[in-house]
Amino acid sequence: MLGLGTLRRVAGELRHDVAAAHERDPAARGVSSLEILAAWPGVQALLAHRLAYALREQGVPVAPRLLALFSRSFTNIEIHPCAEIGDGLFIDHGTGVVIGETAEVGDNVTMYQGVTLGGTGFATGKRHPTVQDNVTIGSGAKLLGPITIGHGAKIGANSVVVHDVPPNSTVVGVPGHPVRVEGVRPEGPDADWAHLPDPVADAVKMLSARVAVLERRLAESDGSPAPAEVVALRHRRGPNPAGG
Repeated sequence: MLGLGTLRRVAGELRHDVAAAHERDPAARGVSSLEILAAWPGVQALLAHRLAYALREQGVPVAPRLLALFSRSFTNIEIHPCAEIGDGLFIDHGTGVVIGETAEVGDNVTMYQGVTLGGTGFATGKRHPTVQDNVTIGSGAKLLGPITIGHGAKIGANSVVVHDVPPNSTVVGVPGHPVRVEGVRPEGPDADWAHLPDPVADAVKMLSARVAVLERRLAESDGSPAPAEVVALRHRRGPNPAGG
């Protein structure tokens, strides 16, 4: 049913998936590969998907969908057998993750619980997102439709993304707003969700500054007392939860 070449390929992909868990999950430090394979639902769901995808490629009927159904019941992670998954995907926690039929996921992508790569409408054909390499997707984020998430992008938790995302940028909000990161982002995931850019707060800060200028000019023109100072919004910076 599955040739030796296919089994070797699946084994190689599994090694990359386990290595990704070792590298990106602090809870996996010092844990054996066997324990990760036995107790990490994200790795288990990927193993089931790799096998289901290989069976589908061989033209085996029914079995790929049954394997995907069993994996969903066991891990609470749903990956369609037709979805194309690259090497080194890490699904942290994993509960509620859904990856649709025509989704494409590149190499070294990191997803957290509750992520959806979903479709829009009832048309057939490409209808799910394409996620390029080195993308990090925060918990609860929804990526909908045949959009492209560029290399190295970062999707904030609970964002709803319905448009293409440029490479090396950050998206936050509902609907998602891309925020260009200064310079080129370093490769690999970034778990510092506490200090994501906030475009709404930045806009309010700019408006507050303009109101202060207008009030001062009005006070100078009619000789009235100077208005109360508008306190600028400041981002409170705390310790980096990613350990930086």
